Amino acid sequence: MKPKIGWIGTGVMGGACASRLLAAGYEVAVFTRTRSKAEPLLDAGAVWADSPRAVAERSDVVFSIVGYPRDVREIFFGADGVLSAWSNGAASGKIFVDMTTSSPELAVEIADAAERAGFDALDAPVSGGDVGAKNGTLSIMVGGSDAAFERLAPIFANLGTNVRRQGGPGAGQRTKTTNQILIAGNMIGVCEALLYAYRAGLDLDAVLASVSSGAAGSWSLSNLAPRILQGNFAPGFFVEHFVKDLGIALDDAERLRLSLPGVALARQLYLALIAQGGGRLGTQALIKALATLSNVDAFADDATR
Repeated sequence: MKPKIGWIGTGVMGGACASRLLAAGYEVAVFTRTRSKAEPLLDAGAVWADSPRAVAERSDVVFSIVGYPRDVREIFFGADGVLSAWSNGAASGKIFVDMTTSSPELAVEIADAAERAGFDALDAPVSGGDVGAKNGTLSIMVGGSDAAFERLAPIFANLGTNVRRQGGPGAGQRTKTTNQILIAGNMIGVCEALLYAYRAGLDLDAVLASVSSGAAGSWSLSNLAPRILQGNFAPGFFVEHFVKDLGIALDDAERLRLSLPGVALARQLYLALIAQGGGRLGTQALIKALATLSNVDAFADDATR
């Protein structure tokens, strides 16, 4: 029998992942702060639960993918959280999986609390954006026990094509932080390159066709640069969440006594974008903040065409 799944958080990523599990034949109970965001899942056969505790009470495995570490803390440790349902000694075999990009320290804290209560907790943040979530091609970076990881392999297989255990609790989060550091510098490069090519009078479509398959190629260049040229700044991943991720990277780097000036610069540029009203846009909207520095207004819409 397939385990009963609980899903907390039905935004861009969570909604797509939960939908894939429903399509794979899993029984799924869902909770999100705004019920209307869960309606497509409820129409597809998911069952509504009124709280994280209610999700846990009817589930064998609970996944969460929410916005911020404070949200993760509340859904797990809160008075009506997952731990409150699974702390009565009857939680043996249960697994909590947090797919939010969150703090490594919080992941360790959750894993320790889960162990004391008799169940497992994995930190399993993802990369691949909205496209990867919809297509089940996410990269999933997992921290936690090997036994729990192996038990969830059939479920993870519905969500991602690159699923790897990185180590103990917190290792998944630190791997995702590594991923975000790479993206931060790359997005600056993508946006500055497009600004340069535009001001130089080049055909931007032709430029992308030439450079995206060469040494400069990257996921961001292939997937997000075309959206920029189309004036499509809809979020595959929210700017305000990326700023949160870069803050986590800088905080952890400080604990590790590392200086990461590139990450600090990227975060400042994204904060400028938020100040311009772009917090709920996709990360490709960084070009708006950079274009403002050079008084270029072509990237406000599809004028680059």
